Amino acid sequence: MPGLIKGKEVHFDEDYLHVTLEDGRIISTPMAWYPELQRASLQDLKHYRLICQATGIEWESLDYHLSIESMIYKDTSAAA
Repeated sequence: MPGLIKGKEVHFDEDYLHVTLEDGRIISTPMAWYPELQRASLQDLKHYRLICQATGIEWESLDYHLSIESMIYKDTSAAA
């Protein structure tokens, strides 16, 4: 569907969650925004799948779902 922000691949480092989009852009957001993911093991983090026509990410073993669009528009004012 046109206009959807679709993921292609997910990567992690100590500080950031990186999502490569279908169009080649990369979104990076702080892992601190996702405490459930920050506490997870590397093994659990590696076992993700793209859901909802690749507009979301699911970590089934963690029972955690993330909208890729929410990574772009996340309201960080509550953290300030």
